[in-house]
Amino acid sequence: MEKIILICVIAVLALSLVLFIVRRYKRCPSDKVMVIYGKVGSDKDGSARSAKCIHGGAAFIWPVFQSYEFLDLTPLSISVDLENALSRQNIRINVPSRFTVGISTEIGVMQNAAERLLGLKLDEVQELAKDIIFGQLRLVVATMDIEEINTDRDKFLEAVSRNVEGELKKIGLRLINVNVTDISDESGYISALGKEAAAKAINDAKKTVAEKERDGSIGEANAVRDQRVEVAQANSIAIQGENTAQIEIASSNAARREKEAESLRIATAAEKIQSAKALEEAYAAEQQAEAARYAREKATQEADIIVKTEIAKRKLELEAEAEAEMTRRKARGEADAIRAKMEAEAEGQKSILMKQAEGLNEIVKAAGGNPADAIRLLLADKMEELMRIQVDAVKNIKIDKITVWDGGESDGKTATAGFVSGLMKSVPPMSELFNMAGMNLPEFMGTPKDAPHIITPEQTPIQEQDQDK
Repeated sequence: MEKIILICVIAVLALSLVLFIVRRYKRCPSDKVMVIYGKVGSDKDGSARSAKCIHGGAAFIWPVFQSYEFLDLTPLSISVDLENALSRQNIRINVPSRFTVGISTEIGVMQNAAERLLGLKLDEVQELAKDIIFGQLRLVVATMDIEEINTDRDKFLEAVSRNVEGELKKIGLRLINVNVTDISDESGYISALGKEAAAKAINDAKKTVAEKERDGSIGEANAVRDQRVEVAQANSIAIQGENTAQIEIASSNAARREKEAESLRIATAAEKIQSAKALEEAYAAEQQAEAARYAREKATQEADIIVKTEIAKRKLELEAEAEAEMTRRKARGEADAIRAKMEAEAEGQKSILMKQAEGLNEIVKAAGGNPADAIRLLLADKMEELMRIQVDAVKNIKIDKITVWDGGESDGKTATAGFVSGLMKSVPPMSELFNMAGMNLPEFMGTPKDAPHIITPEQTPIQEQDQDK
């Protein structure tokens, strides 16, 4: 465990050291100069260095002992409008100009910039450079004549660049460009020099034009003379040449006509031969085209008929399969519905029978477990309905007229009483209904003489049925 803790501590320390080194390792952009100050070592002569300048690359900054800042290499455009500068001829002139300067990347000059410009803003650096340029420009103008400044601009710009750049290097700057516009003076000296030069140029041009016109007239006359002589000689030679040429032309025309006739004959024969060959090839090509067209049309017709037949066949097969599947599903659905219906009816009938069985069981229990008493309870409950059925059987008989010939008594009954008694006997008696159901009337309702069995309290209808079986 202690080893694991020690390894974790070492890993944390190593990671912290790596992060520390990464954070203190600073890179210098290409448009800046990184100035490292603090304890940065010493020069070759042993004196301590005030700063270390790096342009491009990177360096490790030691904490506590060192720090760093950047100098911006962005060029500064400075407008210097020098007015009333005294020239060597004691004539005051105006020299409008624009200088472009920037921090130098030379080894020694960068050191000067780090010592004198570090911490200054670009506006402050621009004002400082402007003051130096003003002084040096005024000094250069004082050492030159107006003619030199106006006519020999290269010399003037070279002197300005030499003096200004030397002073700018002292504070770590370098001169990038100098642009001097029109120089003017209050006395009009430069304007007069311009007018003099213009007048001299105009006079020289007029003199040159006159001399050229004179030379041109003389040259024109000599040219006319030479032209006439040369023309006459040329005409004579031309006539001779024309005659010779006409003879040669006639001979050439005759030879040409002969060659043309021969060429026409050859060309006509060749054209006819080629026409015949072309017709033959055309006929052959048309025959091949017709054969290809016949084959294509045949293939197209066969493809159309076969494809349509196949499509119709496939359609009929799919329709038959779909109809068969539909029939199967419909039959399956109907069968499922019938089965569900039959199952539901069976469940319902089963429930009814079970409920009836439960009711009968409760009736038997209510009768003290005696089946005969249970039957008496059921009959007592249904007695009214049975009597109503017996009465309804003869209630609606319509007898418009009854004629009775009463012949006296018979077996102790009158004829009329016997008629009514026979009418009631036409209704099936209860004993016969019970016999048809396989049961006997209870004793309290009377027992017919021919009853085969009598239900006793000790014998239930179910036991009786078992005995019959």
